[in-house]
Amino acid sequence: MTEKNFDVIEHLDELRKRLIISALAFFVFLIIGFIFVKKIYFFFMGNLDYKLLILGPSDIMWIYFHIASIVAIAGTIPVAAWQIWLFVRPALKPHERKAVLAYIPGLFILFICGLAFGYYFIFPNILRFLLNLSSDLMTTSFTADKYFSFLINITLPFGIAFELPLIMMFLTTLGIVNPYTIAKLRKYAYFILVVIASMISPPEFISHISVAIPLILIYEISVFLSKFVYKRKQRDIKLTNTKELTNNESPK
Repeated sequence: MTEKNFDVIEHLDELRKRLIISALAFFVFLIIGFIFVKKIYFFFMGNLDYKLLILGPSDIMWIYFHIASIVAIAGTIPVAAWQIWLFVRPALKPHERKAVLAYIPGLFILFICGLAFGYYFIFPNILRFLLNLSSDLMTTSFTADKYFSFLINITLPFGIAFELPLIMMFLTTLGIVNPYTIAKLRKYAYFILVVIASMISPPEFISHISVAIPLILIYEISVFLSKFVYKRKQRDIKLTNTKELTNNESPK
């Protein structure tokens, strides 16, 4: 077996180790989510002044599982990011290691901020708008299944979308993404974001716009920050090359 094959096997073993640790972290946080699921449930109930309905016993476990899954995803993000950093660390330069490491706490913070933005701003406005449409026509009553499906579909995508700026900066730091290439694909990105907004929001125009505009703004912020990282990286490369050239030309 060649040395190259040994390297591939070693990298695959390392990747498997990082994936296993991330999966174990998800399982641990899932258990923690189940422990505190009732408190989280009452928090997500918001200002509803009546209990939600269920249509079958399985609905209870469905709701508990999804609430616990949100907790598990939030808790696993920094662990998974740390494992990714450990996996790519040998291929990074010292200054790149510090830069990438600084992104890890930001991923968790931005995910929570995205959930909070979706829950405190997007979700109540859309819910209020829809309730006003039916206020004179019918009595409003929610099943727990429908309520939490609607809540998760609105808030979770924003938790993920808020991480896009750091992910773009991270990939730019590694040299995987060129922001100027991404910027040229803006019209396709807008189309995809509008489609995503229409999929996760209720089937009416106001809700689509309320979700699509923040997603587009997040995309533009991501491109802007990625360009900033790219320019700084190019400047550092030029300075390094200039120093090396100067050292080579200096008399010995």
